[in-house]
Amino acid sequence: MTDSANYILFNPTESKDTRSGFGAALLELGTTHPEVVALCADLTGSLKMGDFRDAHPNRFFQVGIAEANMIGLAAGMTVGGKIPFTGTFANFSTGRVYDQIRQSVAYSEKNVKICASHAGLTLGEDGATHQILEDIGMMKMLPNMTVICPADYEQTRQATLAIADYEGPVYLRFGRPKLPVFYKTDAPFEIGKAQKLMSGDDVTIIATGYMVWEAIKAAQILKEKGIHADVMNMHTIKPLDTDAILESAARTGKVVTAEEHQRLGGLGGSVSQVLAENNPTPMRMVAVDDSFGESGTPTQLMDKYGLNADAIVTKTLEIL
Repeated sequence: MTDSANYILFNPTESKDTRSGFGAALLELGTTHPEVVALCADLTGSLKMGDFRDAHPNRFFQVGIAEANMIGLAAGMTVGGKIPFTGTFANFSTGRVYDQIRQSVAYSEKNVKICASHAGLTLGEDGATHQILEDIGMMKMLPNMTVICPADYEQTRQATLAIADYEGPVYLRFGRPKLPVFYKTDAPFEIGKAQKLMSGDDVTIIATGYMVWEAIKAAQILKEKGIHADVMNMHTIKPLDTDAILESAARTGKVVTAEEHQRLGGLGGSVSQVLAENNPTPMRMVAVDDSFGESGTPTQLMDKYGLNADAIVTKTLEIL
């Protein structure tokens, strides 16, 4: 685990969408990595892939609304030494093309980067059919697949750059809404290594993606109550930083996880398995409780489904 507390802005001054962090990094990779190519399923603007398309038109492939074909094309391109980045909504990146990912990418160990925007409830008004909440579980169960869920614009940019140099299939999950940019540009990022954001011995809070900032806010509320939390950003769901989990849990004796995903099969499930096998520890999960989403603004939905700082505080006080 890396100590990233000195690289965090606890009073961030700007907000950006994480998908724009992906777009910025993809454009940068176009210059630094000539073998990088991009494929999109008719959502260039939504995935922020337009700058790459304009700068490198011969390396951008618009496949239309044909996601399964996109995955097959990407897998084939790796045979010729290309590093394909595919882009579409998370629901279409995983649920619609699971067979193609399983057979042509994971089983075949192809160097495809599956980049998925508009994940989870924060997709908002498009409703339950588009708000996939099962994708982390689906992807982490595939052998050979790496699963990454960055926390803000800057970390999404860093993660996109990192996976270009990482050999093997990767699922990169990010989102639609603007979030506080709380990571400094020089913050370290290493695939498979959790980041400690705040230190404490009373409870361990492990969060991923959108919920990392909510975890920081929750820890600040708890601190006012005299409760000091170990706050961890588990940006890589697989491979999981088990050493970081076990070290913190051994000190605090209590764990709360937070994610924008189903309670079954996500980050919480992975953490609970590690604890059950190595050091059984009281635990609570902040996640969607086995239900689909619905149409609404991101804030409305996150409040209704209990995915916010207040929910993390409630679970923490419950376990204490």
